[in-house]
Amino acid sequence: MHPSQFTTTTSAGPAAPLPVGDTAPGSPPPAGTDRPPRDADVIIAGCGPTGAMLAAELRLHDVRVLVLERDTEPSSMVRIVGLHVRSVELMAMRGLLTRLHERGRRRPAAGFFAAIAAPAPADLDTAHPYLLGIPQPVVVQLLEEHAIDLGAQIRHGATVVGLGQDAEEVTVTLADGHHLRARYLVGCDGGRSTVRKLLGVGFPGEPARTETLMGELAVGMSPQEITATLAGLGEVDRRFSLTPFGVGNWRVVVPAAGVTDRAVPPTIAEVRQRLRDVAGTDFGAHSPRWLSRFGDATRLADAYRVGRVLLAGDAAHIHPPIGGQGLNLGVQDAVNLGWKLAAQVRGWAPDPLLDTYQAERRPVAADVLDNTRAQTELLSTGPGPEAVRRLLTELMAFDAVNRHLIEKITAIGVRYDFGAGPDLLGRRLRDIDVRSGRLYDLLRHGRGLLLDRTGRLGVAGWADRVDHLPDPTAALDAPAVLLRPDGHVAWIGDDQPDLDDQLSRWFGRPTT
Repeated sequence: MHPSQFTTTTSAGPAAPLPVGDTAPGSPPPAGTDRPPRDADVIIAGCGPTGAMLAAELRLHDVRVLVLERDTEPSSMVRIVGLHVRSVELMAMRGLLTRLHERGRRRPAAGFFAAIAAPAPADLDTAHPYLLGIPQPVVVQLLEEHAIDLGAQIRHGATVVGLGQDAEEVTVTLADGHHLRARYLVGCDGGRSTVRKLLGVGFPGEPARTETLMGELAVGMSPQEITATLAGLGEVDRRFSLTPFGVGNWRVVVPAAGVTDRAVPPTIAEVRQRLRDVAGTDFGAHSPRWLSRFGDATRLADAYRVGRVLLAGDAAHIHPPIGGQGLNLGVQDAVNLGWKLAAQVRGWAPDPLLDTYQAERRPVAADVLDNTRAQTELLSTGPGPEAVRRLLTELMAFDAVNRHLIEKITAIGVRYDFGAGPDLLGRRLRDIDVRSGRLYDLLRHGRGLLLDRTGRLGVAGWADRVDHLPDPTAALDAPAVLLRPDGHVAWIGDDQPDLDDQLSRWFGRPTT
């Protein structure tokens, strides 16, 4: 869709002009009249972790945000997810980590790659070397509350069915017939994204070849009987597990018999049958709290942006959950996109800035898809995959191999291409000690930061967008670094004209 062609696309048929004279709130005016005020600067479709995080990031820059969530009630599925190191760092940057720690459980950053047992590498380049296990509904709730506290509007029970855009704005059509208008729309509406489909963006990849059932339920066997039964099974299937989860509940993961519609949850009868097929007993499973199924489909959107419409999170990429990278990848998309889209709305973005979102994040997603493909193969019990798994297990005894894979899964190894320079350029900077306390505490407002050990540099002309900390005591092996709002190092050096060039590159023209 070309931005200059104002059309709306609905799930009911092909593109068609918006009806003239529609009186629904926020609807476009008849031709030849002035447009009324927009409903928001940015509309976000979907209020999962990605959408809620993006809303908060935009609100840090006073962007008017409206989040449309299809579901009317929070999900009852209490699935535990893991926040990897990079996501934990981002939460620390935004002042959210204490609240997450209160509801989560920390464990070592180890054994992520294909569930191959390996110790946590010593001295990971982070102040947060752990995985934070936490229920996904808690993450969504905390991020949604954070966004609302910052002033975001969130509307539940609002389903997007159509969209249109021109050179100035996007119009969103809801299932109830209302139209909403904004300068930009971001689809954070999951792997079956309506926004992506309405845009006509390709989603190539591989369909699911296998499917796994998962849930929380009660069992009739005693814990002692379960332990004895599991001990006699050996490695029946690496996708099978039965583990205690809270008082009286057990977490079950078991391969499905085939591939079906993921939107249809499994029944307790199906789960019991698969337990009997795989383990020889159904353990007396009953009273499920929730049941779901997931497959190993792997897909990546052809484009993350079409005109004024962008995609983030699962709307842009899906992959098997092995390694626990999905939620993390989406939250990291949101933090990368938020300040750039805000800069565009606020009017100070350099011309190519918004396009760096796709340039930086799509290769990261492609790498995650590749490593989950590799991990999926290593779960197979066939002779070939078993041989590769044994070899990789040997290799992971070498610290460099183990460290590389941990940095890949946890995303602290991500380096964006900012051009030639020291290895730190393009990477995120860890939470180091500074004169005022901790570095990440200085990034809570989503602004850039010049961390200056020389004491003779400055950000005059950009002080409305970039903070300056002259600190010769900072634990930094460089004279000065310029940090973007997402914590990635955009410049290293001690030359003011060179710094000014990079300030203009990332933060636009200086004010007079």
